Amino acid sequence: MTDDRRYPTRPFLAVSAAVFRAGQVLLVRRAQPPSAGPWTLPGGVVEAGETLHTAVVRELREETALEIAPVALAGHREVIVHDAEGRTERHFVVLSFAARWIAGEPVLDAELAAFAWHDPAAVAGLQTTEGLAEIVAAAQAILRAG
Repeated sequence: MTDDRRYPTRPFLAVSAAVFRAGQVLLVRRAQPPSAGPWTLPGGVVEAGETLHTAVVRELREETALEIAPVALAGHREVIVHDAEGRTERHFVVLSFAARWIAGEPVLDAELAAFAWHDPAAVAGLQTTEGLAEIVAAAQAILRAG
């Protein structure tokens, strides 16, 4: 099977969620390169014909078995990975949502290696994907305001 996300002809649209439960935010670690290692938010690619809210709910259910309620967009990140020759190997535009935990306990799918509920104030001190602390802070502010 080929990976059509490698050496794309266009960026892929993806969603993620900063899910809060009892004041803690859910972070995950990816199981496979190139994203393995740092803490990040769960999520994935939006499918054709799918709304952003439907996509983020589906992705969180698939990856973590959690039921969530997306509240609002908390920010975005562009993930662009170049190979040794400078060619664009991967390109994702990720829209990150603030979300509330509704039900379930994390059960990780094969894409994820680990999960943990973290104090949002501690996220900046962790090894994370770029800009994660800012997304988590924005999501926390949205949930506090709402």
